[in-house]
Amino acid sequence: MPTAHTRTERPTTEAEARAIQDELRARVILDESGPPPGTGHVTGVDVAYDDERDLVAAAAVVLDAATLKVVEEATATGRITFPYVPGLLAFREIPTVLDALKSLRADPGLVVCDGYGRAHPRRFGLATHLGVLTGLPTIGVAKNPFTFAYEEPGASRGSTSPLLDGTEEVGRAVRTQDGVKPVFVSVGHRVTLDRAVAHTLRLAPRYRLPETTRHADALCRSALRTATDRLRACL
Repeated sequence: MPTAHTRTERPTTEAEARAIQDELRARVILDESGPPPGTGHVTGVDVAYDDERDLVAAAAVVLDAATLKVVEEATATGRITFPYVPGLLAFREIPTVLDALKSLRADPGLVVCDGYGRAHPRRFGLATHLGVLTGLPTIGVAKNPFTFAYEEPGASRGSTSPLLDGTEEVGRAVRTQDGVKPVFVSVGHRVTLDRAVAHTLRLAPRYRLPETTRHADALCRSALRTATDRLRACL
């Protein structure tokens, strides 16, 4: 896995976390188109938490972008080391997600995060953060619009509308299936917004959520159950 930057400090305060975001945000690449949809590999990442036991489990699932068949999958578990702070959630997830990605033997290709990229108050959500740290092209596909405004896209699959922070387009609402709620797509790193939308639609041929997210969600939940069961057995 390529690494453009290896800063992995684990901040202990909100001020430290925001300072890291400010430093890394300057490294975001927004002028690359990214890989064409349907080519190479595409990898979904997702996390699940057990806050009672301070556990987090991450999953990385590599799919063949043309067939959407699983090529490889990996998981990692760890301790939650940063509190829940809106806008700084990546610091709870990044260390374990990186561990899962590092376990992969296959080239991850494009990484799809269940969350935000530039559609973030500080323009530095999980997808952007992960892209800068790994050097991989990344996008965010979220289930809700966070704090941003949008008009409902048309009812048919493929309809889109801008996700806006004032007059700035930070992402797009995308209807992945006829008549279902849209998902919210934003650029992470080294991908254009148009291409991020095209990837999302190709990855969601039957369901609202991309296949990358569906596979990674199921796998991280399974990994978390396994980890908590082991903890219970030790008590």
